[in-house]
Amino acid sequence: MMSSENRAHFSASCSSLRRSTPFRLAVTFGVLFVVTFILSGAIIYHMLRLGLGRDLEQSLTEMNSLIVSTYEPGDTGDLINTLNNYASFQSTSDGLYSLTDQAGRKLAGNFAAPRIPNGVHTVTSGDVGLKGHERYRMQVSTIGPYSLVVAENFNDVDEMLRIVQVSLEWAAAIVVATAIGGGVFLAVRAQARLDRVALTMNDVAQGALDARIPISGNGDDLDTVAIQINAALERLQTLVDSMRQVSADIAHDLKTPLNRLRLTLDAAVAGNDRQADVSALLDEARNESDRINATFEALLRISQIEAGARKERFQAIDIDAVLAVISEVYVDVAEDALKSLRITERCPALIRGDRDLLTQMIANLVENAINHCPDGTDITVALRCRDGRAIISVADTGPGIPADERDKVFRRLYRLDKSRTTPGSGLGLSLVKAIADLHAAEIIMTDNHPGLTLSIAFPLIPGERSQPLIPGERP
Repeated sequence: MMSSENRAHFSASCSSLRRSTPFRLAVTFGVLFVVTFILSGAIIYHMLRLGLGRDLEQSLTEMNSLIVSTYEPGDTGDLINTLNNYASFQSTSDGLYSLTDQAGRKLAGNFAAPRIPNGVHTVTSGDVGLKGHERYRMQVSTIGPYSLVVAENFNDVDEMLRIVQVSLEWAAAIVVATAIGGGVFLAVRAQARLDRVALTMNDVAQGALDARIPISGNGDDLDTVAIQINAALERLQTLVDSMRQVSADIAHDLKTPLNRLRLTLDAAVAGNDRQADVSALLDEARNESDRINATFEALLRISQIEAGARKERFQAIDIDAVLAVISEVYVDVAEDALKSLRITERCPALIRGDRDLLTQMIANLVENAINHCPDGTDITVALRCRDGRAIISVADTGPGIPADERDKVFRRLYRLDKSRTTPGSGLGLSLVKAIADLHAAEIIMTDNHPGLTLSIAFPLIPGERSQPLIPGERP
């Protein structure tokens, strides 16, 4: 026997199910389906009844015509014989045949018909003076001085209609049961999936950012919504993890310059107390403060880009023209740093984006190669159009980046050990990654043997021509 607690839980579950949208939709469509079936059955029954009635009347007409054709004026023998032959094969419960004279005397048939107006009538046994409760479709006509009555029983028609009616009733019962059972099953199933969505979102609200909605694999609209929500949760988790990482990196990497700034200021205060010249210390403190401010400005800029704040400035950009400007500006900078810079391949390519951000992104890549590669390094920039994408590649012949650190270099404030002696904040590639993500571009790092090749593939504006990617070729 169900306990009071179980009954309460069951009642609450039923109440929740009744209030759920899937259940209401299932009930609504179930009711519509049942009503449609009943109306369709009623129409079918009515049409069948009319059809059978027409067939019965046509049979009466044909039989009447056949009997009338045997009559000749002044000779009723054939007519009487024909009518008696028909009557001998049927009882009054199956069919009625009667030929009477003007005085109402029976001349032939299986019953004596009362006076009935000419035409087609529906009568019962009692109407014509017979026992029972049979129904007949009767045709009365005049042949010379005689009255001819031909009638057929409705038994066959009624039996057929009863079979059809019972069949429709059983079918309606099955449809109702199926609609209710199927509706409840589908509603419970859909509600269970929605409950999993609610539970997942509740877990996320409680701080479990790695919670994901299970995918059933049906490919239906709920799966589509679940996939989109999971993608949003993945993005949210990435941003939160990135924020946590940034907080940790700021606390770790900015601690040294802040301490250095504090020591410099302390030294300047001490020198001022001794009335010594502290202008050099103040200049050093100002420069350190500028570097710290630049770091925070870069972090803020990256955050703004990741938030998509610059998308409203997107327009069609000729990325080849941007490369030409970068080459013109940095070719002399590279020479001054005892390195070479050249563009090896170009192609006309229109992409949608922010010109200033794209210029800064390519400039950061070139500056990284110039600042972190030894003297004599060759730096090449290429632009190729392949498979609907514009692919910008910056390659160098420097020391490269170890494979296990290539994903880490895009983290904010992350610097390779060998790069810590060179100027920089570790935000250059983070900014490149943010700009690439904003433009829905893909970043790929590969070995240049020696050195590194960093490629960024942008989607071309639809309608732009591009060559197919050669099998085995890397973007």
